[in-house]
This record gives sequence, structure tokens and C-alpha cells, in this order.
Amino acid sequence: MSESMEELARRLVVGRKRDGRSVYDEVAKAELVAACGKPGASVSRLARECGVNANQLSRWVREHSQRLQRSLTAPPATSAAFLAVPLEVAPPMPLTSVEAPPAVRLGLQARLPNGVVVELRECDLHQAAEVIEALGRVRCSASTKR
Repeated sequence: MSESMEELARRLVVGRKRDGRSVYDEVAKAELVAACGKPGASVSRLARECGVNANQLSRWVREHSQRLQRSLTAPPATSAAFLAVPLEVAPPMPLTSVEAPPAVRLGLQARLPNGVVVELRECDLHQAAEVIEALGRVRCSASTKR
């Protein structure tokens, strides 16, 4: 064991609770956790050298990494949730008259299966659609034979 580890082990335990559990120095604990993060470091070997249970040291390392992760993902405390955005009110646009599109005039001729011819001249699109829909609903003799 190196001299720095011996010195760290001496500083680590600062007291005992009534139930026998150790009270650890926070600075020494942070140094031990940092030593576990070095390349090639063994958590169980460091725990054994410092007189700490390996599971306890693993827990400290895990808690440290979770705290570090939370601090990296947490937004800064000084950032505001909402920002004031200055708006400029534009003068109202003058109303311009919009001309309606010219009406489309159609010619429609339908020859029904029963021989009746329906012819419409100069009807608009809406009227033609209504006539076609109505003719589609009419039952005539040829359509009922199918």
C-alpha cells in the first residue's frame, strides 16, 4: 500500500455511531471515489486497503456518478422559463376587394339505361354535381336487373 493510501485510510474514518457504523470524512471519501475512477484502479483492492467494505465503496462511486450525471443534465438555475419577446404592432393592411372567380358554365348530357336523355346547358359546377348525384340514386329498369 502506498503512503498516500495509508494517509487516506487514516483520514477516512472520523468516528463511530452507537450501532458501530463508521462516520466518514467527506473530503477523504471524495478522494477515495476519485481514486476508483483512475485507469486500472480496482474498487475491491482500494476498499480493502482503506478498511472499507467493497460494496460500500461501490455505492459511493455509483452515487457520485449519478450526482455528476444530474448536474450535467440539469438546466442552469439562473435560466428563466419564459422570456419577454418585444412585439411590434404593424399597421392594419388596407382591405382590397377580391373578385370572385368567374363562374364555370357546363353543358351536361346523360343517357339513362331506360332510354331517357337528360340534357342541361349552361349550368354551373354545383348544379351539375347535384344532378349527377341525383341520377346516381335513381333506380331505373336496367339498373335493377343486375
